[in-house]
Amino acid sequence: MQTTSTSLSIKEKVGYACGDVASNFYWRVFDVFLFIFYTDVFGLPAAAVGTMMLVTRLIDAISDPVMGAVADRTKTRFGKFRPYLLWGIIPMVAAGVLTFTVPDVAPEGKLVWAYATYIFMMLAYTFINVPYGALMGVMTSDSQDRTTLTSFRFIGAFTGGSIVAYFTPELVKLFGQGDEALGWQYTMLCYGLVTAVLFTITFVSTKERIHPPQKTPTPVLQDLKDLSQNKPWIILFSIALIIMLTITLRGSTGTFYFKYYVGREDLIGSFSLAYMLSLMMGAAITPLLTKFFDKRTLLLILMTLVGILSTAFYWVPSDQITLMFVLQISIGLCLGPKSPLVFSMYADTADYSQVKTGRRATAMIFSAAAFAQKLGGALAGATIGWILAGMGYVANVEQTSESQTGIVLLMTVIPAVFAFLSVLFIYFYSLSEEKLQDIHAQMNASGQQG
Repeated sequence: MQTTSTSLSIKEKVGYACGDVASNFYWRVFDVFLFIFYTDVFGLPAAAVGTMMLVTRLIDAISDPVMGAVADRTKTRFGKFRPYLLWGIIPMVAAGVLTFTVPDVAPEGKLVWAYATYIFMMLAYTFINVPYGALMGVMTSDSQDRTTLTSFRFIGAFTGGSIVAYFTPELVKLFGQGDEALGWQYTMLCYGLVTAVLFTITFVSTKERIHPPQKTPTPVLQDLKDLSQNKPWIILFSIALIIMLTITLRGSTGTFYFKYYVGREDLIGSFSLAYMLSLMMGAAITPLLTKFFDKRTLLLILMTLVGILSTAFYWVPSDQITLMFVLQISIGLCLGPKSPLVFSMYADTADYSQVKTGRRATAMIFSAAAFAQKLGGALAGATIGWILAGMGYVANVEQTSESQTGIVLLMTVIPAVFAFLSVLFIYFYSLSEEKLQDIHAQMNASGQQG
């Protein structure tokens, strides 16, 4: 198999990024609005929502390695991963609308509906997003090119997230005309139609170039065994999970923070938009930063700063709006490079596994990224629900001082603890730039790129 040093074009990078713009019309809605939708619109108790998010995402997490195994074994004239960008569109659109539909049934029936539709939503997301993430691992083998590609990807992600963060409250009002539940249905239908166009663009504009050396598919258990022996992946999985806890806690709690602690619900959109734009800027400058720091060192520095800034947020009085925005933007700038770095590092661990074992299971590797996201989000959702319930949270009423304290802790100190914990794990990540150069030299020598 011939090797190639062709660099990715801007057109292909932008086309790939469209896929994460699409994904974030869903993921950012989950991250920012889903919890408060379930408590304040759907009418579920906070503790029930927390438990539901944990249980459903744990069930759904099983689907990630399964989807990874299926995608790795897919063979079409369009490649292994690209076809799923088309096949997954209809389930994704349907699931989004159903998840944000409030049925006219008894409370017990509502809870059943929430469980069923949310599981459907996350399975649909997995079906299209695991292959999408794996696609990056077979578009190029160049480490710096991967970092640039992931930067494009997450600029796209944060662009989609910015649109969602700012416009969702306005769209719900526009479409609902006083009926908030109906507003959510039409908003998600609108997002679904836009998503369909964006995933189609990604399918058309990308190409798979790296092919596994094995002639026949390996057993799934062999893929899992290879994964369990991939130490850099294990450490990276832990890092991604812990950082996702930090991100989800702050993202989901921000709506509660401004509605109930600051008393300025009208600022939720602006606050979320400022955060998304700072994340996007952080992602955009990642290729520049990696010219001066290797990925591990850069991630270590950034997560240390996130811990310090999140702790400082705890001491901000409820009337200091400007300071809240300044700290939030600073945290976003530090967290922005996290996603390009971690996903680029996942691709590096796939190369490591290929050289070590002679086998490549790209989608299985990247399914771990989705698994870490979902498990981190599940644990964060459960933490939010249980802490709010334990502190006496009641939806749509003035909160007690205990409930407000819980909201502030979830926004500040608790995420800071997880940020500092991630620093400890980053310290033990072992794939340096020198090791990666050696790995890629071995891949070129054996003709495992094409």
